[in-house]
Amino acid sequence: MTRPAHILAPGATIGILGGGQLGRMLALAAARIGLRCHIYSPDTDSCAFDVVQKATQAGYEDEEHLARFAQAVDVITYEFENVPHHTAEFLATRCAVVPDPTVLATTQDRLAEKTFVNRLGIPTAPFAAVGSEAEIVSGLDAVGRPAILKTQRLGYDGKGQRTIGPESDALAAWADLGHTPCILEGFVPFEREVSILAARSRNGQVVCFDVTENEHRNHILKTSRAPAAVSDAVTAEARRIAGTIAEAFGYVGVLAVELFIVRDGTSHSVLVNEIAPRVHNSGHWTIDGCTVSQFEQHVRAVAGWPLGEPVRHSDVEMINLIGAEIEETARWLAVPGACVHHYGKAEARPGRKMGHVTRLLGPASTDKAG
Repeated sequence: MTRPAHILAPGATIGILGGGQLGRMLALAAARIGLRCHIYSPDTDSCAFDVVQKATQAGYEDEEHLARFAQAVDVITYEFENVPHHTAEFLATRCAVVPDPTVLATTQDRLAEKTFVNRLGIPTAPFAAVGSEAEIVSGLDAVGRPAILKTQRLGYDGKGQRTIGPESDALAAWADLGHTPCILEGFVPFEREVSILAARSRNGQVVCFDVTENEHRNHILKTSRAPAAVSDAVTAEARRIAGTIAEAFGYVGVLAVELFIVRDGTSHSVLVNEIAPRVHNSGHWTIDGCTVSQFEQHVRAVAGWPLGEPVRHSDVEMINLIGAEIEETARWLAVPGACVHHYGKAEARPGRKMGHVTRLLGPASTDKAG
């Protein structure tokens, strides 16, 4: 029987754009189920290079190397959403690229992303486009203070944004961001931040991991816990939102949806904060706490293989090791129930994610009512 072109055979090669820790963990997951990976990254010290047999170190503008890369793999995916859109489009003329490059065009632009979400009937924080001083003034009139001014493109872990308080000089904040096109978002008095990861296969099957509760430190994710302390109604709504977004994109692979949970009288409302069209830091707990990890699930989807049913077997807590905290590796190795993941990065810079620890806290409980 002839194998459909979109279904990879064992031993096939997945090309991954990006060589950070997400690419590293994708490659490790692929190897576990009999698939190879080829990493493409412009960074000479990419930690994903250490775990694959094939790697290309070249720029995202280098069409000669991109073309060779496309010829050497069977399908292409990416580990982070800031791969240049034209790079993904160039590769898509030579090899299958999933998720589709059009997804990048939406999620790389915060204004386009929130507009897309609102058009699906899904609520977000109030927002306004900022491209001039007049639009800052009108935007603040629309969304109120406090607000957050963010660059429309790029920026993560708190980069490319400024908080505008009751007495802040909004024009100075915009100047500080280089007068680049921005989005102004109204403040959301959220009770907690959560995320949900959804996987969608090539045939349209959607499965979700458990809702995860997240805590940030200095705008960087520090701790994730599953299950989140949310009600069944919130869980159901988070799953509905993730599934709706995945279907609207015609998505293939794993995506993460970051959510704000806001108390609304005696119940709660769920607002979308951001979409990440990739595997996500808040899903690292799935490696050690679930029957299928987010990384294996993404590989399965990209390969055209059946998705796994993600059954969480333990209550878990994931702790990021940031900067010099990686020096605590030996201490964590001695902690019962702790699973240590070292990313192999050479330099422990402040704010840099160097590894993580997953603590298994006991047999799985149900989502906790909030």
